[in-house]
Amino acid sequence: SAHEGQDDPQDLRQAYRWAVEADPISAFGGIVAFNRPVTEELAKEIREFRSPQDGETRMFYEIVIAPGYTEKGLETLKGKSKTLRILEAQPHNHQNGRGMKQIGGGFIVQDHDYLNPEDITFEVVSEVQPTKEQLEDLKFAWRCVKHVKSNAITIAKGKRLLGMGSGQPNRVKSVEIAIEKAADEIEGSVMASDAFFPFAWNDSVEKACQAGVKAIVHPGGSIRDSDAIECCNKYNVALLTTSVRHFKH
Repeated sequence: SAHEGQDDPQDLRQAYRWAVEADPISAFGGIVAFNRPVTEELAKEIREFRSPQDGETRMFYEIVIAPGYTEKGLETLKGKSKTLRILEAQPHNHQNGRGMKQIGGGFIVQDHDYLNPEDITFEVVSEVQPTKEQLEDLKFAWRCVKHVKSNAITIAKGKRLLGMGSGQPNRVKSVEIAIEKAADEIEGSVMASDAFFPFAWNDSVEKACQAGVKAIVHPGGSIRDSDAIECCNKYNVALLTTSVRHFKH
């Protein structure tokens, strides 16, 4: 879900629509994951929702996965496609554990990133203070960016993911992709970065400010942090640091 899931079925249907609208091209032929059980109403939405690209083509998925399904919800989903795989997986609440990556000759082991916004301090380092709404959006964007492959950037507004840039060899390219995905909805949005900005002027920070982003959060820690602060002050954009980076490979 590209929106924080609520128990209200209508909210979950809206979250699903927003998730698809964030990147309908990539969503087509992909996987849909929910953090709440799939009801009949939600299943109908999945089954009938048209691609935002042309408003006519039904969205096609390989897999739907959720913590559960109502009887009618499962029946409705089974009617969407003969090739659709429907999986059930319970959420896990483990607060420890490690991940492994295979490399030549062995493995690299690291702790899983279980940090949530309530676990850290968002420090305002710019002259401009974020609004209450912007701060909530920054926390949402920061929660999202930890699940995105580095170099990772997320742009959000109204606790809705508008665009993300992922897996790029440099951070500015991820910013440019996220800006492109957010398109004309970017004005007044916020941006989160999974690691600090090595450059600001004519680079990631300034490009975001010029595009319409109004608040930015990053870990901080670069020798050029002062450039990022000065850039945000010039454009009247709030800048916050967390002193914690995500960085997912």
